[in-house]
Amino acid sequence: MARSLWYTAPHTVETRSHRLPQLLPGWLTIETHYSAISRGTEQLIWHGAVPESEWLRMRAPFQDGDFPFPVKYGYSAAGVVIDGPPEWIGANTFALHPHQDIFALPIDQVTRLPADVPLKRATLAANMETALNAVWDSGVGPGEKIVIVGAGVVGLLVTYLTARIPGTDVTVIDVAPERRAIVEAMGATFAQAGNAAAPATGDDADVVFHTSASAPGLASAIDACGFEAALVELSWYGDRTTGVNLGGAFHAKRLRLISSQVGHVATTKRARWSHARRLASAAALLDDPLLDQLVGKTVAFEQLASQMTDIFADKGGSLAPVIAYPAAS
Repeated sequence: MARSLWYTAPHTVETRSHRLPQLLPGWLTIETHYSAISRGTEQLIWHGAVPESEWLRMRAPFQDGDFPFPVKYGYSAAGVVIDGPPEWIGANTFALHPHQDIFALPIDQVTRLPADVPLKRATLAANMETALNAVWDSGVGPGEKIVIVGAGVVGLLVTYLTARIPGTDVTVIDVAPERRAIVEAMGATFAQAGNAAAPATGDDADVVFHTSASAPGLASAIDACGFEAALVELSWYGDRTTGVNLGGAFHAKRLRLISSQVGHVATTKRARWSHARRLASAAALLDDPLLDQLVGKTVAFEQLASQMTDIFADKGGSLAPVIAYPAAS
């Protein structure tokens, strides 16, 4: 028997049980140890804010049910293979599967984790894939000045990747001063939004990434752009609209506004990179213990129904909340 988390109505979740089918040849049964809650995407589902126009595009790879409700959602599950071909038994894996304590998938839908990536940290793989795709979309290169607006999980992973490109000058803008330590540990400069004493970001960045999903954040991102800079928008607003200042220097600077979304491999890589190759690369990039600081507070699977309100109301900003399943104990 498997147990999974379902969003059943606005601000309502429940745990449901069902029997797994008999394992097919070429499939794996995986016992989940951890899965990550996407604070951005899943909060929109929690509020019932997924617009009808996006019900099909928003489907998670192995989602059950249909929007708006009820849906079994999620896409960051890390666990151990307990049934399948002998060479897979005991392997640590990552899969884009909803929150469920045990599940079965075809082998080609499962990523075997490197030995130096622990299961809890591996829950960042889907977000790392998003960050990697955004860096590809941006075309950023060595020596460039980069600004990242929004120090959530995706923004910090973009920081982590771009700060490691030789010669880059990376600044991160966020409202939360507690992000400073992790930003600086990644080799970037932290600037607190709205703080006059914070380091000046200037208006000459070569590439700007926006991840804050807010109009003020987007305005800051536009202001930070230099002449003919690329502004990469990673935020998704659900059924909300947001103001975009296309006046001022937007046209005089000849800015490029680029949408980056993980559903498709970046255009410049698509001829050679499959989704599976990109996800495997994202998982391998998680081999740094520094990234453990991005893993948020852990909530037991059995306590989810009573904890979800608090998880989504957390403004202080813990990062990626992680569900711990009985197998992890």
